[in-house]
Amino acid sequence: MTTLPSPGTKTFPEDSLEKKCYNFVETLEKYIPIPNERYRLAFNLYRFKKGEGDPPAVILKSAKIKFENIAEKELADLIDEGIKNF
Repeated sequence: MTTLPSPGTKTFPEDSLEKKCYNFVETLEKYIPIPNERYRLAFNLYRFKKGEGDPPAVILKSAKIKFENIAEKELADLIDEGIKNF
């Protein structure tokens, strides 16, 4: 039995909406320390920006994002401000 190398992964272009969402959420690492929580938030923000999902205040509750060192309202406002740029 042989082991094949894993398939290559394609990264998003730097100017894509997906990349902007994931890069922005990575800046919130001090408030959301668990990487999987950040990935879930970024995916939901991407859906929101495409017009398919809920706003950040609802995402934080419905996706059960675990955060610390900040109030939920403050984090939602911070996210709202951050995603206005893209």
